[in-house]
Amino acid sequence: MLTKFIFVSGGVISGLGKGNTTAAIALLLQNRGYTVTPVKCENYLNIDAGLINPIEHGDPYLLDDGTEADMDMGTYEKFLGKNMRRHNFVTMGQIYKTVIDKERNFGYNGEDVEAIPHVTDEIIRRIKDAGNKENADIVAVELGGTAGEYQNMLYYEASRILSHDKKNTVIHVHVSYLPTPSHLGEPKTKPTQLSVRTLNSMGIQPDFIVARAEKPVDERRRARFALFCNVEPENIINNIDLTCPYETPLLFAEQKFDEKILAMLQLPIQPLHMEAWKAMIDTTKKKNGKQITIAIVGKYFATGEYQLRDSYAALLDAIDHASWRHNVVTKTKWVHSEKLEKGRMTDLDDVDGIIVPIGWGTRGVEGKIKAIEYARVNKIPYLGLCYGMQLAVVEYARNVLRFTDAHTTECNENTTHPVIYTNTDQDENLKRRAYGGTMRLGRWECKVKEGTISDESYTKANGYDNNENRSIGERHRHRYEFNEAYTKRLDEKGLVIAGRSMVENLVEIIELPQKVHPFFVGTQFHPEYRSRPLEPHPLFLSYIEACAKHK
Repeated sequence: MLTKFIFVSGGVISGLGKGNTTAAIALLLQNRGYTVTPVKCENYLNIDAGLINPIEHGDPYLLDDGTEADMDMGTYEKFLGKNMRRHNFVTMGQIYKTVIDKERNFGYNGEDVEAIPHVTDEIIRRIKDAGNKENADIVAVELGGTAGEYQNMLYYEASRILSHDKKNTVIHVHVSYLPTPSHLGEPKTKPTQLSVRTLNSMGIQPDFIVARAEKPVDERRRARFALFCNVEPENIINNIDLTCPYETPLLFAEQKFDEKILAMLQLPIQPLHMEAWKAMIDTTKKKNGKQITIAIVGKYFATGEYQLRDSYAALLDAIDHASWRHNVVTKTKWVHSEKLEKGRMTDLDDVDGIIVPIGWGTRGVEGKIKAIEYARVNKIPYLGLCYGMQLAVVEYARNVLRFTDAHTTECNENTTHPVIYTNTDQDENLKRRAYGGTMRLGRWECKVKEGTISDESYTKANGYDNNENRSIGERHRHRYEFNEAYTKRLDEKGLVIAGRSMVENLVEIIELPQKVHPFFVGTQFHPEYRSRPLEPHPLFLSYIEACAKHK
């Protein structure tokens, strides 16, 4: 069967949920028996998302193969229950670099290289390549940005060219915003009309419009809406604000969106199996469980006067997944680590758990170390992720081993007790400011120590990749490591090395015994990147359970 293509674009404003829409469509088609692979086309000239400030573009999402990608990769993985790879993530930086490198190597045989057809050909090649690598029946392509931006015009041009390829079938889904001004009380379609006109000017006529709005579009407005946008009334799909984004596939299924897509693609409509998904949604709606508060101590919370969720999106999702499974209502409290440096420890007084997540650099570090000490001394369940694990080692070395200047060399190159440091290869790269090539990225295998909290967590959740070896494969994104020179002294003072990488023997998990602390775990890897709504991560399940008991 020839591969089919679904392009998903956005109109009026950014942040509408194109990724959520793309993932929901892909899930429905997957659960009708088709092999679907999504592709995200990003506008920026970065090669990947690894060096982008999380406040600028949200939490970079790490894949098994080491790709530092857009958050939408996480949305795809959570909906589809399968791992994304490098070919699922495209940036304009990758496209331009490939084209320019090919030109420098005389790959175009002396042609004058132009945006069309050479850049658009490379875009189309990558989209088709993703389908070929996955042997996909359908490729769902999410176009980054908003219709009308100059940065993404070549993506739209590529979709137009591909739609005229007679060997393939292509449809276009346009996700657009319908504002409802309070003084009018009705959804207004004019912004979307203008957005569709922009698409038309690029030679694209959308087949479906997904109407993002507070309330559904009624039949009268649907008919007028369809007339002005040249779309069949039944192909205007309501996508109203929902309590949980995972409800979107069910909302689409109610409107037979997936059936309409398959009919347009001339594919058989096979039975839809959504039983497990519906059961999961039911758990999200339970509000009668124990209520807990977890403090996330970080520094990527705000842009100007506004607070951001996206900087820690994967973490917040993982907390939700585990909370739903335990029927626990979890409130997250954002605590800025720089405020803790000024002595405001009262921000932690009413919490049932503390998490120190990923972070970089010196800003706010002492506040994080104070929060870790507070959690350890007061026996509040603690989960340290990456930097949160490293700083837990620093805190323990300072306050238990009494190495008062202990630190990570990321923050203090001259410390006499570098309990966290870089190896020789990393040192050379850092001197050259080659930050994009210094990190340990992607999936690394780890062996968990028997009898530890981590071992109990993975065993209970059946989360081991290999139970006999007690091995797990977790995702990494860091450049500093635990300094083995301090292993014996930390061990003698009660810090447990609960996991090591299977090949390199690098420290991956540290803990305190449960007889000393109810839950104190730090991981060098990022368990939040592997959590999914149908499969919450074992460590988050145990952590939420510990927080509920602490309550």
